[in-house]
Amino acid sequence: MRGWWQELAGLVLPVDCTGCGAARVLLCAGCAQALSGAAAGCVRPSPGPAGLPVVYAAAVYEGAVREAVLAHKERGALPLAGPLGAALAAAVVGCLGAGVRGGGAWAAGEELVLVPVPSARRQVRARGHDPARRIALAASARLRRAGVPSRVASVLRHVRPVSDQAGLGARERRENLAGALWVCRGGAVRLPAGARIVLVDDVITTGATLAEAARAVRAASLGAAVGWVAGAAVVAAPPGSFVRNRSTTRTEQRSCE
Repeated sequence: MRGWWQELAGLVLPVDCTGCGAARVLLCAGCAQALSGAAAGCVRPSPGPAGLPVVYAAAVYEGAVREAVLAHKERGALPLAGPLGAALAAAVVGCLGAGVRGGGAWAAGEELVLVPVPSARRQVRARGHDPARRIALAASARLRRAGVPSRVASVLRHVRPVSDQAGLGARERRENLAGALWVCRGGAVRLPAGARIVLVDDVITTGATLAEAARAVRAASLGAAVGWVAGAAVVAAPPGSFVRNRSTTRTEQRSCE
């Protein structure tokens, strides 16, 4: 009940801009521009966890972008899924570009499957929705309108409890998430051979969550015909994680080519 009530309220009641507070608009033109995907780029946390695929982010996680992500995730501003999904779609396009260069030409009609990183069940109950899944659905719809055959497969599940990630460092996050995700029973058939799988989330910090999601999908491919992980895409990332913003190693350069 909480989820649909908040969504309805957001549609019919006057609101202020989530990013800057401008009156009577959910997201003003200036703040929406920050989510346009114009700043999209390859990101790589340092140090990056083992198994992390190529990751593209649409925006820097600061200012209006940070406020929009948090308002959608924690404060039930569900209509923000639209602009956040548009930003995610831009990051997916960047990820596919990296995948095309690294893994063969993108074929017309080839299926794209977005696999959202799931929230823990207790978080879904507390928030009234699963933020990454909602944004993924909006992104997939936008990609289809652009002519990219795309769908969402929410096949990842938590198989054991994990602690709250807030306040944990990179090593603690890796330990907290190790072996925590798995592809649900019957989920492998929703990831057909030949499809390109892009893991999606709202924000990347240390990369531990996306690395664990990639491990789970790769494990599901053993003994089953499962599409390959082309990479990962997120709405936003910290400024220091964008590869273009720092002196890069040859490994980082190759990962984004």
